[in-house]
Amino acid sequence: MNTNFSEFGISDQVVTALSNMGFEEPTPIQKMAIPSALKGRDIIGQAQTGTGKTAAFGIPIIERKPEERGKYPYAIVLCPTRELAVQVAQEINRIGSAKGVFALPVYGGQSIEVQLKNLRKGVDLVVGTPGRVIDHIRRKSLILKDIKIVVLDEADEMLNMGFIEDIETILREVPQERQTMLFSATMPTEILTISKKYMNKPKHVHVDASAMVVPKVKQAFYEVREEDKLKALTRLVDVEGPSLTLVFSRTKREVDDVSGKLMQMGYSAGAIHGDFTQSHRDEMMRKFKKGEIDILVATDVAARGLDIPDVSHVINYSIPQDPEGYIHRIGRTARAGKSGIAITFVTPREYRHLRLIEKAAKTVIQKAKLPTKEQVKKARENVIALALEETIRGGEHTSYHPLVVNLLSAHSPEDIVAAALLMLFGKTEVEDIREVGFTHPETKRDYVKLFMTVGKKDRLNVGDIVRSISSEAGIPAGKIGNIALFDTFSFVEVPAELADRVIASINNCMMKGRKVKIQPAKRMDTKRR
Repeated sequence: MNTNFSEFGISDQVVTALSNMGFEEPTPIQKMAIPSALKGRDIIGQAQTGTGKTAAFGIPIIERKPEERGKYPYAIVLCPTRELAVQVAQEINRIGSAKGVFALPVYGGQSIEVQLKNLRKGVDLVVGTPGRVIDHIRRKSLILKDIKIVVLDEADEMLNMGFIEDIETILREVPQERQTMLFSATMPTEILTISKKYMNKPKHVHVDASAMVVPKVKQAFYEVREEDKLKALTRLVDVEGPSLTLVFSRTKREVDDVSGKLMQMGYSAGAIHGDFTQSHRDEMMRKFKKGEIDILVATDVAARGLDIPDVSHVINYSIPQDPEGYIHRIGRTARAGKSGIAITFVTPREYRHLRLIEKAAKTVIQKAKLPTKEQVKKARENVIALALEETIRGGEHTSYHPLVVNLLSAHSPEDIVAAALLMLFGKTEVEDIREVGFTHPETKRDYVKLFMTVGKKDRLNVGDIVRSISSEAGIPAGKIGNIALFDTFSFVEVPAELADRVIASINNCMMKGRKVKIQPAKRMDTKRR
């Protein structure tokens, strides 16, 4: 099994780009899919979001790039939402930058004129939502006759959003002689039917987090913004006082940044990743094992095989890419029969990914509240008090007694001691961390009701409305709330933070041949007068 990207036999430009992005070794899905995909085989990959599947199909696409960009794209990736389409296009553009690959995201909610302009210039790869892709096909702005590779990303989610007919329409437009790759977290009957109908002897690859989580590990997650992660980390270290803390970061660059800032703030920290020499890594491991440093910041690869019984806390500074990664990381604590604590920082956009990891790893990760500023201040003061008591027990402080006597003639004991502590330890103020305050996918808080000028008489059903909003506004179907369908109008609930996007995307669009007007629903005063 390949342990680094160069063993796939891919171009030096792609290997270098992956290294610059901070990726040290392939994920399980990449190890299983890339070798066969590079040979042109059809692939069915069953894997959750965040397992590294974008690179699993992106690298083979990049390696198949023609020497000169043609008039029409040679590859197309279909995604369920505009967020995923943008994310996939960005990652492929980064991996393929040195080879001049240009992937264009096309989705509802963005000006179609911008997309038309880019398509006229010529692109290598289109990454799009099915609705907008079909729109371009009908406009003849997207010609698929040169397509060599088709990818269906998150196929089960596209099924849930009602895109199966659109997918089949698109697949009928591409040449039969092509490579097809399908990735899906689950494999419902409809997806298997698609694969049998449109794929040629596909190779099945499956990532399964079958290993159980260590039972003595207490698991928790904290909702924090990216810019607040370091403050959250120091709060936890200050209050919980772990014996040894292993902090996992996804990239080498982040390891350097986090460890450097911790040392600047006075914490005893070290770092290991693939760019360090083996002697440096061995030295860091030795210091960590002996307790000469309290915090070790590492990438997954660098910490592989780490077996130190006294690691009390594992902190996922960046969320693991896949369930296997999560299990591997938190297994670095609770060694030799001891208990341990595993903490994961989760930004708002990563919440769904966390729940996928939780489900696949067959575990429960409880939400927790960060220590308050008062708790942190008290913990820091306790550390100072212990340091002072230790100094007093050492007896070396007595040489300062004459100076203290002189100072007492001019100042109170409280002022003298407080000034000395300030000089020695600095200020004890604790920085603020803003509350995240985002709505989880399974809740319906903070939803607003919108009024639409189409209904049953326009031959519409609830599925049509969900599909249109998902496609045009790029919103996952699971985020759309209740829909009330009447003869000539409808009401639909959407998250408040997405309402403006839905209105901008849906207003004046066509549904079943009828132009739609959409606006916030007016509240009715139901009080009796």
